[in-house]
Amino acid sequence: MALVITGAVLYVLWEKGTFLPRWIVWEEGDISDASGDYEISLAGGNVSVDYRESKVWDSPKNVKVQQILSCDMDYDGREELILLCWKRGRFGKYKPFWIKEDEENWSQHIFVYEMEHDKVTPKWMSSYIGQDVAQLAFDGGKASAGRLFLTDPDGEISCWRWESWGFAKEEAEVSFAVFGDNLIHEPIYTYGLNHQENFDFLYDSVRDVIEENDIAVINQETPLETDPKEYSGYPVFGTPVQVGEAVVNAGFDVVTCATNHALDRGSEGIHTTKEFFTGNDILCLGIQTSEEERKPFEIIMRNDMKFALLNYTYGINGISLSEEHLHMVHLLADEAQIREDIRRAKEEADAVVVFVHWGTENAEEPDAFQERWTDVFLDCRVDVVVGTHPHVLQPYEVLESMDGHRMLVYYSIGNFVSAQPEKSCVKGGMAHFTIAPVPDGVKVTEYGLSPLAIQWQKGGGYAPVFGKE
Repeated sequence: MALVITGAVLYVLWEKGTFLPRWIVWEEGDISDASGDYEISLAGGNVSVDYRESKVWDSPKNVKVQQILSCDMDYDGREELILLCWKRGRFGKYKPFWIKEDEENWSQHIFVYEMEHDKVTPKWMSSYIGQDVAQLAFDGGKASAGRLFLTDPDGEISCWRWESWGFAKEEAEVSFAVFGDNLIHEPIYTYGLNHQENFDFLYDSVRDVIEENDIAVINQETPLETDPKEYSGYPVFGTPVQVGEAVVNAGFDVVTCATNHALDRGSEGIHTTKEFFTGNDILCLGIQTSEEERKPFEIIMRNDMKFALLNYTYGINGISLSEEHLHMVHLLADEAQIREDIRRAKEEADAVVVFVHWGTENAEEPDAFQERWTDVFLDCRVDVVVGTHPHVLQPYEVLESMDGHRMLVYYSIGNFVSAQPEKSCVKGGMAHFTIAPVPDGVKVTEYGLSPLAIQWQKGGGYAPVFGKE
C-alpha cells in the first residue's frame, strides 16, 4: 500500500520543523582569512578548511551550513570562522538542567571557531538563536563597531555584539528630535523677565519628547546677551542669557547657531553664545571664536555610533567679516570648502547630518538656492539635511543619488519659539528620524514631522504647543 502525504500534513510537518524552511539560500564558494593562511570552502552545506594548502578541518556531519564568515569579531588580532547553520535540536553538548530531552526538529544556530596555526577549535556553539536569519554580515568599520548583523527573511536587520561569553543583541539605532527657529522677539523675553521666574516655560511642552530621544537639537536663531541694556528684538536681536539657561534645563544636546542673526551683537555675541553653551556641555554648531582654527563640524557619539554635525547659514544680513573673523560664522558659500568639510566629516564619523539656514522667508516651497545646495549635499553623500530660516513649514523627502545613496532632507521645519504675527509662521514642526547601522554603513530607518503651534495665552502668556497644527 502506497503512503500518501497530503499538502496539509506536509505543512504541519514543516511548521513543526521536520523540514528545513524554503526561504533558506544555501551559499557556496571559497573565502580566505586576512593572513591568507586559511582557505575555507563551503559546498553542499559542508565546510572544509585548509591551512597552507593542507586540509585541517571539516564541519560536523550533523550540521548543514547556510553561510560562512571569516572575521576578527573579538578584536584579538586573529580571525574567527563563523557558521550560520542548521542542526536537529536546539541545544548542543550541554543543555539546561530543566530540559529532559532535546527536540528532533531542525533549528538554526551560529557556531564560532578559533583558527590558530593549524587548528580549528570551537569557541562558541550557540543554542537556538531565537530568530530566523536569511543573511549574516560583519563589518569592522566605523558604523558597525564590531557588530554582527542578522537579516531575517523579511529584510529586518538586528545587531549583535561579541561579549566575553558570546553574541548579545543590542539596540543600536539612534533617534533625533530637531526643533526649528528659537526666535526670541521682544514680547517673549519681556513676558519671561516680568512674569516668570525663568524661561523654562518655553520648553515645558516638549521636555518629555526631548528625554525620549537620543539627540535633541534646537536652532538658536538669536545671540545671547548677559547685559540687560543689550536685550533687543527684531531686527537686531540680543537674547537674555536666561533663555540659554532654559535650553540647558530642557535637556537639549545640540544648538545650531549659524543664522542670519548670528552677528547681530558682533563678535562679542559670538563669544557669549559659544562660551555659554559649550560651558554647559551643549554642542554649539556653526559659530566659533576668532582665536580658533576653522572647525566645521562637531562629533557626537551615541550607541557606539559617531555622528558628524555641520551647520551653515546663507548669510549674516550683509554684515562683513574681517580677515581675522572669517571663521566666526560658517557660511553656505564656498562649495569647494564645504565639500571638503563633508569629506573630512565622513572620514571621522559613521553618519553626517547637516543643519542649514537657507531659503526664502514665508515661502512654502524650496527655492533654487535650496535645491542647488541639496544637490551638493546629495552628491557628497550626506545622510540627513535639516533646514531652517523660512519661518514656515516646507516639504521633506528622501532623495536618491545615481549610485543609490539615500538622503533625507527637511527643507524647512518652521518656527519653534517666535512672536511673528503671520498666521503661517505660527505653525512649525519637530523633525524626528532614526539612524541605525547596517552592514554597508548606516541607514535612516524611520522619519517624520510632528506638528507644533505657537499660542499666546490670555494675559500675555506664551507657549509652543506640541502636537497641534
